[in-house]
Amino acid sequence: MAQAAAVAKPPAPPQRRRASATPRRLPYLLIAPAALLMLGFIAYPVISVFYYSLQNYNPTKPWRNGYAGFDNFVQIFTKDPQFWDTLVFSAKWVFVEVGLQLLFGLALALIVNQTFVGRAVGRALVFSPWAVSGVLTSAIWVLLYNSQTGISRYLADMGIGDYGTSWLSDTSTVFPAAIVADLWRGVPFFAILILADLQSVSKDLYEAAEVDGASRLKQFWHITLPHLKDAIILSTLLRAVWEFNNVDLLYTLTGGGPAGETTTLPLYIANTSVESHNFGYASALTTVAFVILLFCSIVYLRLSKFGGENK
Repeated sequence: MAQAAAVAKPPAPPQRRRASATPRRLPYLLIAPAALLMLGFIAYPVISVFYYSLQNYNPTKPWRNGYAGFDNFVQIFTKDPQFWDTLVFSAKWVFVEVGLQLLFGLALALIVNQTFVGRAVGRALVFSPWAVSGVLTSAIWVLLYNSQTGISRYLADMGIGDYGTSWLSDTSTVFPAAIVADLWRGVPFFAILILADLQSVSKDLYEAAEVDGASRLKQFWHITLPHLKDAIILSTLLRAVWEFNNVDLLYTLTGGGPAGETTTLPLYIANTSVESHNFGYASALTTVAFVILLFCSIVYLRLSKFGGENK
């Protein structure tokens, strides 16, 4: 009887389940405080912007504060021509900047991916501008564009252009000047990402292509580009969002001028909130910008078939 009772005694699965479940949950419990803290830092500003976009909120004119409903949005789309001007310039800025940065970044990545003497030093020089902050980049280029001591002075000494020319004050040259300044800092971003992806391309593919008689151009078109597809799509999307939200460089270089020629939508939002103290209207502008970026990002990823198989 005792032997039968011992055999019939069932195990205790709940204890083993609890013991095995705890280690699986432990990593999530450990990162939960940091995750909740990050969520709070992200969620609170986003919710605040959506809330204030429906308000008339100006600390300098508290008697006008209160619920506005959708009046701010109606004003944006029907009574604010500056919104459309800044939106068009933002699209132009993003298209030109991201396109040129991708082109030069791809070329640099292909160059530094080759084997040559001093390649490590060359890579360091190519990638170093990315480590410079936007404000410091702006300060460097403000000095370079200075009409008395900058590039234009030395060009005038060589007989190219006139003395006292300020490229940042002329409406015909301010856009190219700002483009060049941001290219210097943005090109390494593409070069870094594309070079990292180039490192994973199998050399056997190129060797097989050479055996088949494929030229360098055909190898680039049929091997390199398809392999870089996802890296290019992701890098262009990230850089487009960053360039759209570019405030520090343009604010320091031109302040949105001359005559509002270089005012992007985020810069217009910053001026509306910081200088005019119209935080309700600025929040509505921010909400519109968020929706535009979200919509364009989704459409871009769908059209580019990010993550799909290369054909």
